[in-house]
Amino acid sequence: MTHHSAADRPQTMNECIDNCTQCHAICLETINYCLTKGGAHAAPEHISLLAACADICATSADAMLRGTSVHGVICGACAEICRRCADSCESMGEDEQMKRCAEICRRCADSCEAMASAA
Repeated sequence: MTHHSAADRPQTMNECIDNCTQCHAICLETINYCLTKGGAHAAPEHISLLAACADICATSADAMLRGTSVHGVICGACAEICRRCADSCESMGEDEQMKRCAEICRRCADSCEAMASAA
């Protein structure tokens, strides 16, 4: 099924695209924040996870925008990586930026999981 515009796509897919786009942005912003903060925030594993999350969110949004039949597979992977990224951010303790990133990652994971199940 190929979709050409937002009006042609199911509302749930448009919401998922929005969530992926927001998650991509917050993960990139959070990488900068973490590198500036240093310490555990700048640990290579945490930074790699944020980068992987940003990448898969962009790929996931792109696949849905293109109407790719494999978007469900990509969304499934995106949901898993977003959850791991959220866990990693939450492990940083009481930090507003980390909490915000985790929240958006979880919202993205939930909508991607729904897309993966529906596909």
